[in-house]
Formats: sequence, structure tokens, C-alpha cells
Amino acid sequence: MKKIICTTICFILLFCNIAVDCQAINISAQSAIVMSADNSIIVYEKDAHTRRGMASTTKIMTALVAIENCPLDKNIKIADAAIGVEGSSIYLAHGEQLTMEQLLYALLLQSANDAATAIAIEVGGSVENFAIMMNEKAKALGLCNTNFTNPHGLYDDNHYTTAYDLAVITANALKNETFKKIVSTKKAVIPSNKDNGSRVLVNHNKLLNSYDGAIGVKTGFTKKCGRCLVSAAERNGTTIIAVTLNAPSDWNDHTSMLDMGFENIITHSLANKESISYNVPVVGGDKSYVPVYNTEELNYTCKKEGSTITSELLLDNFLFAPINAGEKVGQVVFYDNGKEIGRIDLITKDTVKQMTVKKKRFIFF
Repeated sequence: MKKIICTTICFILLFCNIAVDCQAINISAQSAIVMSADNSIIVYEKDAHTRRGMASTTKIMTALVAIENCPLDKNIKIADAAIGVEGSSIYLAHGEQLTMEQLLYALLLQSANDAATAIAIEVGGSVENFAIMMNEKAKALGLCNTNFTNPHGLYDDNHYTTAYDLAVITANALKNETFKKIVSTKKAVIPSNKDNGSRVLVNHNKLLNSYDGAIGVKTGFTKKCGRCLVSAAERNGTTIIAVTLNAPSDWNDHTSMLDMGFENIITHSLANKESISYNVPVVGGDKSYVPVYNTEELNYTCKKEGSTITSELLLDNFLFAPINAGEKVGQVVFYDNGKEIGRIDLITKDTVKQMTVKKKRFIFF
């Protein structure tokens, strides 16, 4: 019978007097939240579950639904219904064509309402059908306090979210590399219908130029909703999301909130590629042992205070030949305060052939 090796390694992570007092900061927003992007650890919240208007931060979901449902290189003929939409605009013209990717840059950098409408009509067939798709995506994310009636965020009594829901939508969107790339872009150029010219799009997010590690995400404003802002920043493998709804001093709010996030949350590298390796004895093989190792990395984001991380090695004391290279033979399981937080496979590095025993001939006289 094979015996399982169970080794537990304990890392106690207690950071005293490092975390800031989360209730001490002064936030101007009616609703606010600070959350880790990886696993939704909440560092700070203020009335984060009250339904409020979201203005152009709506376009985070607009972009996410579009990216998931339309090729970026698809040429889109601008529908007449998208021309002349009120609010911020890139002044789309009758008969003009742009790719979905170009429209997304206009949507997220210039906050163009006409681009939002063009995207909605292309992907959903109509603004109304696209709003249904947006709401279906919100439900798929487990959100029950969000409802969309349009793709741009112009005020509607039935168009609302919460600071918490908007943070969850953003965390999901940032998993998409296309979305992340676009919202991180400070300036982009797309074609213009006028004399084969071009449009220069400048990101409205001031934090991209002023906050270390900023990666987006979206501004918003209407008179009824007030100033709305979703920001994100990345440092040392940790991504923090901050959301404010109706915040007169949103830029100051977000600087303080992101600082708070990085003061309270840390990302640990539990395993780098090939950082875990063992030589496991082999029975009946042409080699006496086979190297096993991990081919993937594993990171874990947690609060700086109070985490106790342990790991358990699950690996046979020996293996039987034949063994193929790349074969999964074990795992390392990681826990935080006894709760599993991840596991990583151990893979054989070499092939071990089964050893053949030659039979001896005996001659009797």
C-alpha cells in the first residue's frame, strides 16, 4: 500500500501597527467602497449597498458585455439612432464605420454616449435589448441591487447600482485583458469621417497621471447622480478597486481610499513556477527516482493582519514505473486559518520506463 506524505508548513502573517484606521479617513461620497480585485476583500465601506445612480460608470458594464459578445476587429456601420445622442460625444456621422475596438476606446476614454449607443445597437440589436444583456450579466455576477436601462448612464429612475455592485462589476471587467488595456490608456487616436482625419481621445481619469500604479477605470457625472468614479491601482501583485457615488471631492477620496487599500492588503507569492520540487523514488523503473515539480504559480491576496497560512503536501512516498513526463502525481494545498485558499499540482519532469528483467537459462546435465 502506498503511503501519503502529509507535511504541513505554517506561515503566521501578523502585521501589527501597519494597517491604517479605516474609519478615520474623511470621504466626501454618499457611498463608497475599497475592495481587492482578486478576492473581493473589503477594506472600507460607506453606505455601500444603497442604490444610487451611476452616471457614465455604466460604461464599465457596456464595455464588458460588448467585449464578450463581439469581435474587436468587426467593422460597425454607425446606426442613425446613435448620432446626436446628448452628453459627451465623438460626433459620429451618418454612414461612418469604426471597428468595435475603436468604439470601445471612444466609450472608455472619451466617455462618448454616441459610441455607447452604437455599441448597444450593434451587439443587442437595440438599446433596450442591450440593457437586457447588461442586466443578465449583472445577475450572472450575483448582483441584486443593479439595474440598467441604457448603455451610457444618462439619468433614469430605474437605472441604478450600489458602490459594492459596481466594485464587483469592475473586478470582473479587469480580468479581461482588453478592457484593462483600454482603461489604462492615457491617449488614443481613432479615425474621423471628416476629410479622412482622426480623433484624439484623452482619458478623463486624472489618477493615471498622478497616482502610482493607477490602471483606470471610469469617471461619471450627471446633475442628479453627482460625481461618480471607479478607480483601480496595482502594486506588487495587489490590485485595489475604489468606488465612490456622488462624491464632490472624488479625486481626493480615491487617493485616500487607494492608499488605505494598499496599507491593509497584501499579495503573497505562495509558489513560483518550478519553485516546489521533490525527487520521488520509483519502483520497477529504469531510473531510481523521478523529479516532480510545479508548472504553475500561485498568489494569494489577504488582509495584512490576522492571516495564518499553512500548506500541506500530498505526494506518494514512491511511484511505480512506467511513468510519463508531465503526469500529475501530487499536490500542495494551501490554507488560511484552516480554510483552503488554493492548490497546485505536482508534475513529473521525466519519463521512467518499466525495467524488464531478463530470464536466465539453466542447462541441466
